[in-house]
Amino acid sequence: MKVVIIGKGEMLANLIRGAMLADVDIAGVFRYDRLLYSPLRLWINDFFRSSPELTLMKKHKIYDIKCRSVNSEDFKREILKLNVDVMLVGTWREKFKPEIINLPVIGTINVHPSLLPKYRGPNPYLQAIWHGEKKSGVTFHLMSERFDAGPILAQGEVEILDGDTSKELKNKTVFRARLICAELLHKLKTGFIVPIQQDESRATYYSNIKPEEMTLDFTNETAEEIHSHARAFHPFMPVYIQDKSKFYVVNPYRVYVTDKFAPCGEFLEKNIRRGIVEVGAKDNKALRFEGLKVYKRFRIF
Repeated sequence: MKVVIIGKGEMLANLIRGAMLADVDIAGVFRYDRLLYSPLRLWINDFFRSSPELTLMKKHKIYDIKCRSVNSEDFKREILKLNVDVMLVGTWREKFKPEIINLPVIGTINVHPSLLPKYRGPNPYLQAIWHGEKKSGVTFHLMSERFDAGPILAQGEVEILDGDTSKELKNKTVFRARLICAELLHKLKTGFIVPIQQDESRATYYSNIKPEEMTLDFTNETAEEIHSHARAFHPFMPVYIQDKSKFYVVNPYRVYVTDKFAPCGEFLEKNIRRGIVEVGAKDNKALRFEGLKVYKRFRIF
């Protein structure tokens, strides 16, 4: 069975490893970096700081597909020439045209890092933690014209621990994806899988983060919600505490919900030289922040 893998970063690397575990023929890999950079810039990046996925491809002599878009005629010709059975997609922002989705003999499979139909759309790691979930996961589903809405082929859960940020959740999820990828491709190679339609009544979707959501809101969030908020955004973007005209950058690993009573939005302690602030949340519980840094315009001190 011939497989082409399309994706980016850690998810791409783990899908490659999963396909290798399934002992399928990896006919080629299309890296998202080809959409981000000019050919010259990409060559420089690849030469001086080869990514883990590219290092893996070079080690195992996997064909690096050189196109500018999944919807390009060049990419279409590549897939037809390679006679691909399955296209596996992990972390990609282009919307695939129907004619591209239907090119492989078996189908195009998207890998979404949530337990669909929950948390469709961008930033599923972030949203799951921000909304206080205790578990998340990864879903392999047939790609359709609607984002993250196609029939499910396989799913796997991962636990969200109290101290996890999106960084830890992502690491656990992509490793889970590797194992599911291997199992799924093996089943497709040797047997038959019945796709399961998603339950639209359970579907949730969250759009991209707005700039104002990067500032903690002590008047509208409880202490636990703020704790989740601070952890959810790391490592994708910083989170701030605003004190009049000043902003403090939060260390997501050093946020503590205390038993102290504190009026909503009131500072109990503020020692910026030591990077410490205690402030009351909506439920009048105090949060203690340590390791804060003062943000000044375009520099962090």
